[in-house]
Order: sequence, then C-alpha cells, then structure tokens
Amino acid sequence: MRLPLAFALALSAFPLRAEEVDVELALMVDVSRSMMPRELDIQRRGYAEALRSEEVTSAIGSGLIGKIALTYIEWAGPGAERVIVPWTVVSGPAEARAVADRLLAETPPSMRRTSISSAIDHARESIAGNAYDGLRRVIDVSGDGPNNTGIPVVAARDRALRDGIVINGLPLMTRDGMGRAWHLDDLDAYYRACVTGGPGSFVIPVLDWSEFALAVRRKLVLEIVDDGGWTGLVPVVDDYDCLVGEKLWEEYRRSWGQP
Repeated sequence: MRLPLAFALALSAFPLRAEEVDVELALMVDVSRSMMPRELDIQRRGYAEALRSEEVTSAIGSGLIGKIALTYIEWAGPGAERVIVPWTVVSGPAEARAVADRLLAETPPSMRRTSISSAIDHARESIAGNAYDGLRRVIDVSGDGPNNTGIPVVAARDRALRDGIVINGLPLMTRDGMGRAWHLDDLDAYYRACVTGGPGSFVIPVLDWSEFALAVRRKLVLEIVDDGGWTGLVPVVDDYDCLVGEKLWEEYRRSWGQP
C-alpha cells in the first residue's frame, strides 16, 4: 500500500535514529612515501591479525552494547585519504574476519608527504557524518614521522578534542627505508605532546616491525574496553616544538635547492 504523499513527506522530515555502538573508531593509517611496500603490507596484516584475535573480539563482546563501528582509512598528504573499509559494525568474530579479509584483498600503494593534521580532520568529519552513535568516539593515528604539510597538527587535534573525540597514537619508530630521512628519535614524545589528547588517550610506540601486530592488538583492546586507568608510558613534554616536521621539510627543501 502506498503512503499518501503528505504523510511520506512528514516522515522524511524526521531523520532515522543513529545505530548505537560502544565505540566509533576511525583507524587512520600512514601510507606516505616514507613507507616501503613491505611496511605497508605489515601494517595491513597487523590490523587483520588483530581483528581476528580472540582478545579483540572478546573485548568487543564485553562492551555495554556489544558492538563497535569502525572505519580503516589510509592517509598521506592533504586530501590524500583513501577509505579501505567504510564505516562497518563489528559485533563478533565473523564480522571482524570480514573486515580483516577486506584489508588483505589488495596491497596499498604509497602516497606523498605526511599530513597528520589532514588525517585528523578527515577522521573528525567522517565520525560526524556517519550513521552511528557511540558511547565514545576515537581517532587512532599511526605514522612514521611528524606532520610536514597542511595546517599545524595542534589545530586539527584541538578541533577534534572540542568535539569530544579522543585521539590515540601509534608512532612507528623504525629506521627502515626512506623513513630514515625523517626519523625523530623522540617521535613518541611528539605524538604525546602534539597529536594525541582527550580522556585516557595514550601512545604505544613501535620500535621494530616485529612488534607491530602485538602493538595493534594491544591498542585495539584498550580502545574498545577503555577502563580509563591506562594512559601509556610516554610522558607529556610541555614545551615540545610541534612544528618540528614543517621545519625539517623546509631544511630538506633548501638543501635540494628548491624555491
């Protein structure tokens, strides 16, 4: 039976209620040019392994609602964000495995530059526009270097924090490939001072690629369970220079003789 036009229009004036979940989790994964193909593959496999693990699926089931919504987005420079897994509800092992399978379906190409600020802004807008209502909203940023293009990272971080979003960090402090040119010995301190924030936010450094899968699994469990009692082992440095990446880029640009 067709509804009368006036009644149908009246119904359309009321938006559908968002689906409730324990966490809205935006996984923002660095695929900038400093990342080698092997490292890009390790990242995808590390997240896939974590999502298939009993620890992560048990954490999801232990929530008040028993399900989360997540998206997996690869990022590099401003506007270079690629959605690999759109917003998806995960409430058990089968759905988690489906997301893992999607991550392993292709090998990601690398992209240019590193804009953590654009990644945060993209994630914030994606959370605001999704169809879910989470008890918590979390942006998770992984990367192997500091912000070096786009707006300053602190401005993007503060916008997300004002929206009530927590930002956690997974700094990749390896010394492989092209990333050596941009290596910061204290990238974990940079992430703690300039990138992360919000109640219970944390930083988990990865010092060697062999640690990556375990670090991702630990991170996801902490983000899903959120017992509020762990803030990471990286202390905040109050006077950290959050423009260090932009200054490094200018230094390299001058050394290359570019205007």
